Amino acid sequence: MKLHELSPAEGSAVKSYRKGRGPASGNGKTAGKGHKGQNARSGGGVRPGFEGGQNPLYRRLPKRGFKNHFAKHYAIVNVKTLDEKYSNGDVVDVETLLNDRVISKACDGLKVLGNGEISKKITVKANIFSEAAKQKIEAAGGKAEVM
Repeated sequence: MKLHELSPAEGSAVKSYRKGRGPASGNGKTAGKGHKGQNARSGGGVRPGFEGGQNPLYRRLPKRGFKNHFAKHYAIVNVKTLDEKYSNGDVVDVETLLNDRVISKACDGLKVLGNGEISKKITVKANIFSEAAKQKIEAAGGKAEVM
């Protein structure tokens, strides 16, 4: 193999596309912009969403809803998950759940819901418990501590 025989892999090198460089380039003269008009001019074109003076879509549609900036968003976990992941005597809080990847982020705190059954005696520290979750944890001999 010699230096003049080397070539790049098929399809890896794409030839640069030179607009407005004569008829042989296949894109000379008007350089793909057509004849005259706003889009043919230097700096021409319209902003995104502009519809030629017609009332644009974003103004024709009604505004909907609002975002409550004071709302609290809790990381949610069910008692079924706690029963599967933890053993007797364990203390479960937000940090434990984050480390064990049961929840992905802490949000504004932890909320425990009562889906499933729990048979292990564990202490759960959370911001909010549903009534069912609290009853199930305490019936199994554990503690539901509000932080």
